[in-house]
Formats: sequence, C-alpha cells, structure tokens
Amino acid sequence: MFADIIIDITHEKLDKVFQYRIPPELEGVLQVGMEVVVPFGKGNKETHGYVIGFSEKTDYDLAKIKEVLCIEENHQEIESKLIALAAWIREYYGGTMIQALKTVLPIKKKERIQHKRKVKLLLNEEEGKKQLDIYLHKNQKARARLLAGLLDQPQQDYELITKKLNVTLSVIRSLEEQGVLEIQEEENFRNPIHYQKKDFGPLTHTPEQQQAIDTFWKDYSQRHYGTYLLYGVTGSGKTEVYIEMISRVVSQGKQAIMLIPEIALTYQTVMRFYARFGNRVSILNSRLSQGERSDQMERVRRGEVDVMIGPRSALFTPFSNLGLIVIDEEHEPTYKSEQVPRYHARETAIRRAQIEQASVVLGSATPSVEAFSWCQGGSCTMLELKNRATRQVMPKVYTVDMREELKNGNRSILSDRLTELMEKCLSEHHQMMLFLNRRGYAGFVSCRSCGYVVKCPHCDVSLSEHRGGRLICHYCGHEERMIKTCPSCGSPYIGGFRMGTQQVEDLVKKRFPQARVLRMDLDTTKNKDGHEKILSAFANEEADILIGTQMIVKGHDFPGVTLVGILAADMSLYGDDYRSGERTFQLLVQAAGRAGRGNLPGEVVIQTYSPEHYSIVNAAKQDYESFYEEEISYRRLMGYPPAAGLMAIYASGADEALLTKASGYLKDFAVRAAGEAPMAVIGPASPGIGKINDIYRKVIYLKSEDERILMAVKDRMEKYIEINRGFQSLKIQFDMNP
Repeated sequence: MFADIIIDITHEKLDKVFQYRIPPELEGVLQVGMEVVVPFGKGNKETHGYVIGFSEKTDYDLAKIKEVLCIEENHQEIESKLIALAAWIREYYGGTMIQALKTVLPIKKKERIQHKRKVKLLLNEEEGKKQLDIYLHKNQKARARLLAGLLDQPQQDYELITKKLNVTLSVIRSLEEQGVLEIQEEENFRNPIHYQKKDFGPLTHTPEQQQAIDTFWKDYSQRHYGTYLLYGVTGSGKTEVYIEMISRVVSQGKQAIMLIPEIALTYQTVMRFYARFGNRVSILNSRLSQGERSDQMERVRRGEVDVMIGPRSALFTPFSNLGLIVIDEEHEPTYKSEQVPRYHARETAIRRAQIEQASVVLGSATPSVEAFSWCQGGSCTMLELKNRATRQVMPKVYTVDMREELKNGNRSILSDRLTELMEKCLSEHHQMMLFLNRRGYAGFVSCRSCGYVVKCPHCDVSLSEHRGGRLICHYCGHEERMIKTCPSCGSPYIGGFRMGTQQVEDLVKKRFPQARVLRMDLDTTKNKDGHEKILSAFANEEADILIGTQMIVKGHDFPGVTLVGILAADMSLYGDDYRSGERTFQLLVQAAGRAGRGNLPGEVVIQTYSPEHYSIVNAAKQDYESFYEEEISYRRLMGYPPAAGLMAIYASGADEALLTKASGYLKDFAVRAAGEAPMAVIGPASPGIGKINDIYRKVIYLKSEDERILMAVKDRMEKYIEINRGFQSLKIQFDMNP
C-alpha cells in the first residue's frame, strides 16, 4: 500500500504528488489529511508532508520507493482539517486534488512581513542633558540634534527622526553603541480596514431576535452543533442576531467566519462588527493586495483574529478552533464557484462545520429553495423573524404592466407611476434607488405588446437569441429561426430586450436635471475602494438617486430611502436557467426591502411585462411560502434540485469535430455506467455560449433522485477519461447542481 503525499504545502508549488510506501506499523492508521515525516531528495532530508490519498499500485520502480518515517505528533490540526475538506471537495465536485488544495489553502506564498522601527531614549532627563552638553562642546551637531529631539519626545518613529531631524543611520548607530538610545523593531501588519468610529447605539433585541439567539445558544451550549436557517423579512435585524451569536461563540474561546455575497457589502458589515469586536475582526476579499492577504492569514495563525468577514474564499480561513460559520444572504448565486472545483460555499461550509464540530447559520429574507427544503425535511432548524426590528411597516408595492404603458403611448423605460413617485420623492428631499435587473440575462426574446416569451418546446426555459437570426435552447440544443411578429398577438414589437445602467443614468439626468445621481456598476467600482466611496457618499446623503444592478440591493441599510424602482423585472425571469423564477423572486424582494427602513414609509414600483407570473405576484406580496410551494412543485415535476440531483459535464476543445465525437462517447459511457440505476442523460448540447476564443463547448446533464448514483457515475467517467488518450486534448469538468 502506498501513500500519495504532497510535500510542505505552505511553501512549495502544489504541482506534484509523491508516493511513499506505508510501513506495517502505520497500515490502517494513516488517514487523508495527516501530517507525516518523510525522507525527501537525494540527501533523504526529513521533510514534512500531507497525505492526500492512497494507492495499491505505483508507476515507479519499487526499489526507489521510500518509506513514510512517522506521523508528525505536533502538527497543526487546522492544516489536516482543511486537507480533509479538500478531499471532500474533490470527491463531491470533481477536479483534481491539487485544484481542491489550491482552493482551501488560498495563501500559498507567504509575503514578507513589514517591520516598523522606533528609536527610544535610554537616558533619564538629567543624564540626557549632560550628554547633550558633551555633544555641543565637541561640536557634534547631528548627535546633539538627535538627542535634543529625543529629550523632547523619548520615543519616535525611525522614519520620522531621519526626515525631521535630518540624521543618518550612522549617527543613530553611534548613539546606540554609546548606550544613549536603542532601535526597536516591531512587525507592522498591513490593515485592510479603514475604520471610522461610528456609534451604532446600544444593542437591544426584539423578542423574535432573542428567541432565535436563545434557540441557537441552547443547542450550542449542549454541544449540539447543527445547521440553522435564520429566515427573517428584510429589515428584521438579522445582522444583530449574527453579532450576538458570534459574540457568545467567541466568548468560549472559539472563532467565527462571516460570509457575505458581495465585496460591496463588506464596508457596512465590517463597521458594525468592528464596533463590537474591535481589531479582533479582519476581512478577506479579492480587492486586497497579496501583502494584505498574507498579513491577515499570519494574524489568524497567531490567534490575533476572532472573526473573519468576506466573500466565498473567507470560508477557508485557517482558524484553529472554529466554532461558527454564518452565511448571510445564503441564497446568492455568488456563493457558487465558477472555477474548478465548482464548489458551493453553503454545502462546503456545512461539511467544514461537521469536520470541526462547529455550527452553521444560514440567513436570508428569501431563502434558497434548497435551504427551505432542508428545514421541511428536518435536517436544518428554522429560526424566524417575521417583523422588522423597529416595527416599520413593509413598503407598499405597485406592479406596473409595461404592456399597458406601451398601449398608452409611453415608450420610456420609466413608467408613469414611477416618474410620478420620483418627482414626489425629490420634492420631499428623500432618497431613492433604481435597480436594473440584469441578473441571468441571456438574450431572451419577448413581445412588448403582450409579454409573450419564446420558449423551448422541449424544456421549461426560454430560447436565447444568437447571431444569424437563430433562437437556441442551451439545455437540449433545439434550434429555430428568429421570428418577426409575435405568435400570440401578431405585434411587430418583438425582439431581444437590452438596457444598461449608463442609459438609465443618462435618461434620469435628462428627466430630473436637479437630482444628484450616483451610478454603481462594474465600471464605477473597478478601483480598490470603489464600492466604499459610492456607498459612503449615498449613506451621507450626498446624492438623491442611486442607480445600479444587483450589487445595490443586497443587505444595504439606507434609512433615507423611501422609493425603490425596479426596471425590467423580466430580464432575469426568462434566462435559460431552471432557477430563473427563484432568482427573480429573490432579487425583487431584496430590492423592495431597501425601501422604508428608517422612520418614513417606503414605496416600491415593479415594472414588468409579466405581472401574472407567480414569481412577480408573490414578490409584490412579499410572500415567500406561497412562492416556495409553487416553485418546489415545478422542481419535482421536472426533476431539478433539490427534488433531484443534477450534474453537468462541461467539455471544451479547439477541434469541433473531435469535441462532438467525444461528447457522444461521454454520453454513451454515462448511460452504460449507470446501468439499471434510474438516471436521465440530457444532451450533449451547446451551453450559453457555444464558442469562446475559438474554443468550442458542449454540455451533458445527468439527473437522478439519488445523488449517490451521480457520484458513482462521475467517478467511473473520470477513470474512463483518464485512460483514453482521445480526451487528452479536451478539457472536461464536472459540476454538481450547477
């Protein structure tokens, strides 16, 4: 039996696995994730490594295979736990072990720690004055200048002294040798948090909040580490509940991870946590420099951080005594990785919590269908907040049928109702947000007269508009020609719907020249502090209108906002994704929840061409339960998650003919691998974009009510791909529940 070992993960490139023979005394004892000591290199230097798997065979000369020396007794537990998590990610989501390890160990290269030097006077005032007289008598001006400065302020920054007093290192060293002063050096960690002191007031909890906290804490105190869904309406104070839960866990000597879906949310969230936990809080996100990221990881390893806040990658913070993982807005699709391994932070967090005996709290006003179904099935505990924290009434929602606007001669992207409310809002000096719903847009075709959407006759998704006048289904490959008139009402107003935030901004400025307008999208937030500057300006009421895509409607709390306008609610409704209805409902409810969070009542305008769609009807009523019942019935009918497991197999390559042939082989093998097990195979078909940079793409879907069948088929397919040379020039990836 042989152990597959990666050498010294934190320092070496993760690009090679070494095999070692397992000695008899370690047979059955070694486990994946264990740290071991092995002989390495020509000199057989004793080196640390990590076990990532086992093999019964080896391709190397048996005479040259070395033996594992021992298990490292004093290894850091966290490394082995993260490697065990990587092994699970690799098994569940596919990809290679190296890719999984690179995911869970985000800091491979340790950056040089910055040091800060200080100069401290060692003499008392009387001794110092005597020494100063000596320097002046000998006309040693630089030394006298330095000592005089230190007599005024006995400890000063080295850089400040050299610049302000204009002295060189040799002068400082000479006084150090004479015992006049000493140079002190301390590590100076780069701090990514620019904290501005802000008083959030005393923290009191509503009866609902207290009940949620007590339920969680009763279980936690009894060492029952479970998964909880904090289901609370927008403005119900979920963040206050998170803070109290984390505070109690930290008081037990544990650490906590707080995941947020967008970098844009970091600023407001961190300020509230910083007010409670001080500098024991840190952040991780993609905008940090390598030095800042490395410093935060070093602070974590030294035990100087109790709470880590950040998007998906913060899940892998190497805490040694993790007690709680909170996932705010758990329904957000940004928690799903788009790179191999295509892990989902929600399921991965639950797995990490199981490995480390920690709890998981999922929070949302619009829970994912998966999380809500777990509560229905008993594997997750529901904690409900049915009312807003300060008892504000929910906003009044108006649904505007844009088909009627067109009939009445209004071809603007702003309906008459929204324009009227915007004028009223500006006259009363309140703030408003205009949300352009572009999430999930894939070029669907709709009729502006009657709202008809061109759908695939074989799948419950819309057809996507492609160049050359073609409409294509990205699930089954069905294709038909673009239509000129609406098949339902005969109107010529049918086609793809396109609109951008800049167009909306230009229109609003022209219509309301007196308004101060801010736009928040990828263009305006590409700089490091882009999100923070725009959100701070709006929070400080330096603007009347904030225009943006989904990043402006998630979790932000602006008490001055009394109006929210939702433009083109349909743009995510007819994407080529079975989750389109769910995503639309969530976005609309989250957007509506930004209005009326202060002392003033809020109003919301939803502009749509499909006012009768169940997602929009229930979003206007803020009725999640009704939406869930209808959505889950469709999922059961069509065999989509969470009613059944779905696995996507993505294949890509430069040779279109080879890709088509290989995709056919993969489909045939998947059918054979499943045998008599109940599993449906769909495709191969072109995904959303069939070719990128001259690389062709195909996708195959596997569906089964039993996820174990999909996992078994995946494992067999991976081996099939590995032993067949025909697949070597192709890139093949697996994605569980895409």
